[in-house]
Formats: sequence, C-alpha cells, structure tokens
Amino acid sequence: MTHTGKARTALVIGGGIAGPVAAMALRQAGIEAAVHEAYDHTADGVGGGMTIAPNGQDAFAAVGAGDLVRAIGTPVTAMGLRSWTGKPLARFAPPSRLPSSLFVWRADLYRSIYDEAERRSIPLHHGKRLTGATDTGSGVTAHFADGTEASADILIGADGIRSTVRSLIDPAAPPPAYAGLVCFGARMDRSGMPSTDGVMYMCFGKRAFFGYQIFDDSSAVWFVNLPHPAPMTVAEAQAIGAEEWMRTLRTAFADDRTPALEMISRTDAGELLITGPMENMPRVANWTHGRMTLIGDAAHAASSSSGQGASLAVESAVELARCLRDLPYDQAFVAYEHMRRPRVERIIKLGARTNSNKTAGPLGRALRDLVMPAAMKLINPEKTAWQFDHHIDWDVKAASLS
Repeated sequence: MTHTGKARTALVIGGGIAGPVAAMALRQAGIEAAVHEAYDHTADGVGGGMTIAPNGQDAFAAVGAGDLVRAIGTPVTAMGLRSWTGKPLARFAPPSRLPSSLFVWRADLYRSIYDEAERRSIPLHHGKRLTGATDTGSGVTAHFADGTEASADILIGADGIRSTVRSLIDPAAPPPAYAGLVCFGARMDRSGMPSTDGVMYMCFGKRAFFGYQIFDDSSAVWFVNLPHPAPMTVAEAQAIGAEEWMRTLRTAFADDRTPALEMISRTDAGELLITGPMENMPRVANWTHGRMTLIGDAAHAASSSSGQGASLAVESAVELARCLRDLPYDQAFVAYEHMRRPRVERIIKLGARTNSNKTAGPLGRALRDLVMPAAMKLINPEKTAWQFDHHIDWDVKAASLS
C-alpha cells in the first residue's frame, strides 16, 4: 500500500463497546479488521447501566445492528430532574419525531455486540496488552506484552479513557482528571414500587446525586454520584466494601424527600455495583499520528452525565469506517476528526456543566433549584434536538478536505 493508498487491513485495540463495532463497520466498508483486547477474558457481567440515545441507535442501525440494541433495551421516554425536596425542576426528552432513548445494562450490550462480531467472523483476540507500535513505512506493527506482534495498514485505538494508543500518538496527552464523584449503582429485580412510566428521574440530593427508573415489571435501576474530595481508584473504592458504602449512602440520602433512601435500603449489599471514580478527560489535542487514530473514550470521553458516551463512541466508529472506505487513510483520518471533533466537544461541555451541579454547595443548590425550572420553560426542545437527531447516511461518500 502506498502512503496515500486506501487501508485494506486494520488493527483495533480494545474489545469493549467501540472496538467490536468499529471492526463491524470496517468489515462493512471492505476493510479486514481484527480486535485485540488486553484482558485475557471477556467482560461478561461487568459494568452498570447506560442509555443509548436516538443518535446511538441510528449509528448501530448504520452497520445493521439496530435490532441488537432494541432487543435488550427498555425505553426511557423522558428525563425528570428533581431537587432533594422532591420538587420537579425540569423534564426533557428528544423530540417526538425521534425514538426514545433505551436503557441497557452494559453487560447485556457487551455480550450482544461480542456475539454479533463473532457471528460476522471478526477475529477477537484476548490477552493482547499493547506495549508499543512501529510504523514500518508500508503499515503499522503492534507489539504486545506477551511477546507477539500483529501488522496491518492502520491501527485504531478503542482502548478507553486510559488509552495506550493515545499515549503512543501523543506522549504529552493529558491523563483523565478526577471529577470529585465516586459512582455506585444497583439492579433491583423487584423494587416493590410503582413504575415511573418510562421516565428516568435525576435527583439533585442534599449530599449526593441519585438517579433511578422503575420499570413496568417492578424491576428497577438506581445509581449514585457521591461527592468525595480525595480521588480513589476503582480498586480502592471496592476495598472499602459494599456494607460500608451502603451505610454511607443511607446517611447521604437520609434527609432527602425522594425514593433514594427507600430504594437503597431495599437493596442487598451484595447487589451494589461499586463503579469507582467519575473522571473527566481533558481535551485530546491529537487524535491521529501517522497510521494510528483514536475513537470512543480514547479520543472523547463524555461524562456519564451526558447520557451520550456509548452513543458518541459508536457514531465515531461508524464515521471513521465510512471515511476509510472512501479516502486514502491519511485523508480519511483528517476528514473523520474534522467531522467529529466539534460535535463531541460540544456534548462533553454540556456534561461537564451537569457534573458541576452535582457537586454544588448549599448556596449553589438553592440558586439552581430556583433558576432551573424557569430556565427550562424557556428552552425550545428543538434547540437541543441536535444532540439526538444526528443521522449517519452510510451510502453518502465521505469528502476529502484537501
């Protein structure tokens, strides 16, 4: 392959959500791709819940995987914001012309994507922890900790917020920054509480943030963002133990007039998911170097507060494949970043603003609860539709910027 030739083979580093979707999109674009995952085992049973926004569903559909998400998702028809007193602050949803967001358990989404990638005969290699990469002039060779190597025309980093590929592209790239919150969640098979009729509620508690949705069969999900001044790793948070954290959470919501305390008290400590610190990824200045580029959290980690992390990752995976289908790899990388960066950075900024509300002090809480209801009434839903109605037309040819 010449320097300006189209890529025909690709190495995808990272076997979470974005990596296998990227490999499927690349295969659809006529590019042979193999996924290399650091862990020597699959991620079954790992992680909490997430929403797949209408734009994320559209991106899955672009690679023929729309039914996959619909089969495991539960509709979230609206988001309702409440104060710690139970006062409604706002309610918002995508425009009615778009489908509802879907709540999915990460483990279910992971398994569905993994099975679909296997069905499409995409190679998925485990125990391949990337240690370095060499540009050979005609391709790129990845070096793994087990002493093996793999070569292809290009290498795509889908290896998350602590991306090794990002550090190879730019050794000066910043690490993720602690957002001041430690996160928890739980799945309740039987909450004993009435359905929220498709609404996911977000409660700005007096001491912590609580989100929940109760489904029609009385099962439910809840999650907590707990302010914690000192950063800690996932392992450090888990070492404290579920019983101790449950006591802490009950104390945090003791004064709130929301379902938080009741739902936490009805949850067995063994069901608590300790997902660890919430982190923000500073702006990544360089997504690309030579034959390497980034997608998903490795390039643009959106806060969970945005509800868009997985959706943006899948969008980027599909758009990159479309660019690589139509353009020489170097031009494709430029076109992909030019297309994606403004959108993802705008959504990341909105998520960071929500995080600041979660850590507000007494004065900030009072001001937020006073101003937000009036401010939300002035917002035309169509002004926020840009987040959700992003459509990928796979058949449209990607344009070069040169």
